[in-house]
Amino acid sequence: MIRLAGVTKTFRDGEQALPILRGVDLEVAPGELVAIVGPSGSGKSTLLYIAGALDTDYGGEVTIADVPLAGLSPTRRAALRNRAVGFVFQSFNLLQGLSALENVMLPGMLRRDGTDRADVRERAADALDRVGLAAKAKAPPARLSGGERQRVAIARAIFTRPRVILADEPTGNLDAVTGEGIISLFGELARDGLTVLVVTHEERVSRAAARVLHLHDGRLSS
Repeated sequence: MIRLAGVTKTFRDGEQALPILRGVDLEVAPGELVAIVGPSGSGKSTLLYIAGALDTDYGGEVTIADVPLAGLSPTRRAALRNRAVGFVFQSFNLLQGLSALENVMLPGMLRRDGTDRADVRERAADALDRVGLAAKAKAPPARLSGGERQRVAIARAIFTRPRVILADEPTGNLDAVTGEGIISLFGELARDGLTVLVVTHEERVSRAAARVLHLHDGRLSS
């Protein structure tokens, strides 16, 4: 479901080249939860953005949901992300002027495929219920705890019925107990058949992951 082959990434600081990823190979199967662990600045988020077709300036080959990314136009990349990939960001990226339900509905409202608004609302409500927040549907982000905001972000990610979930430091802003709940939820999503790739600096994610890989000096190791 996720395949990276020989992926490289280099940033430039003036005339100096700073290699971040040095030939990363990774395969994640359907229904598998894989955690990539590494310290801050090791390139974990960069790897995730490449895997999710958000970053195009890299070397190597990337395939997501059976679609090779090489040569895809920006429009087709965006369509692939909207259809097959759900993102969960560390900072939640919720819109403060919208309710929890409306934040979850947003990806559906951005589609131009004639989807009925009532159907979008129903599916968003189902996604909130899936993460245990049906009772908070009308609440804006400011009235939610950190853990609740993260669960809204997860509901938004699964709303599109993606094949792949990509999560960037999903427990970084949460206390230990709330973080454990989020980790358990990712495990449930994987058992439901979703492919889940989590990047984190926290070793506790390994308790739910089928595999834990370490990113060090631009390379992955088990």
